[in-house]
Amino acid sequence: MLGEPAHLRTECLLRADTGTDLSVRVRFLHLVDRKVLRDGHAVDSLTVDGRCHLAWQEATERDLRLPPTTVGALLDAPLEVPLLVPGGTHREELADRQGQSAGELLRTWEPLTGTTELAASRVDAGTVRISVRITNTTDCPRPDPENRQARELAVRHALLSTHTVLRSERGTFVSLADPPEELRDAARSCDNQGCWPALVGEGDERGHTVLSSPITLPDYPQVAPESPGDLFDGTEIDQLLILSVLSMSEQEREEMAATDPRARDILERCAALGERELGALHGAIRSFRPLEDA
Repeated sequence: MLGEPAHLRTECLLRADTGTDLSVRVRFLHLVDRKVLRDGHAVDSLTVDGRCHLAWQEATERDLRLPPTTVGALLDAPLEVPLLVPGGTHREELADRQGQSAGELLRTWEPLTGTTELAASRVDAGTVRISVRITNTTDCPRPDPENRQARELAVRHALLSTHTVLRSERGTFVSLADPPEELRDAARSCDNQGCWPALVGEGDERGHTVLSSPITLPDYPQVAPESPGDLFDGTEIDQLLILSVLSMSEQEREEMAATDPRARDILERCAALGERELGALHGAIRSFRPLEDA
């Protein structure tokens, strides 16, 4: 569909025996179309008591938890779990200070269907390869390549920003970015499509959880200490985007704030940055190493 695959695949290595536990969660965003109605008719925007409401495309989080299983069970047979999210609508009344109805927001979302297949294969006596394949089987109208809104229409049927979380209490996941020597070939042969698994967790939790993300992350990613708060994708600070926000006109800021609460929070946080905080976003040196090691 428009050059986008209908499936994602995560593969990673787990040090485990047949009794080792494994749990998997699949999380993604589901597009929600938000219309603004005045007197029953759709409008681009509506201002009620000084607050602007825009017609927009929102997203809501979906969370699929696969049944807990063991490595031994997966070695015997793959586990396939259906994904089903019913379509629906929701109406929200917009009332003024006097309690009189000024309009309403109409939110609609399309049904989604798919499958998640979890499998395991033996690498050596103490290591298995875990694979998770997520397939979108939603019935989507064939997009018209001549329609400039083809992608906008198609994403209503997509599993947006899909992340997979793999967790094992007894097992230990192997870093694919820096595997041990004896597992480098096995790590290199892991087939990851549309996502990349990274180790996450702190302290005693290190090695027990993998986050497979469409954004390539290092093992144990952290928010930079220079970050003044939760910005943009939550994992990095980007001075260019902050400066773009600060250069907006009042009307543009008002429209951004009307898109959704998170955008409003980001706008307010950027606007509140002081000179010292902005200066810290230029970059930082974490460590030094000899040039010949670079």
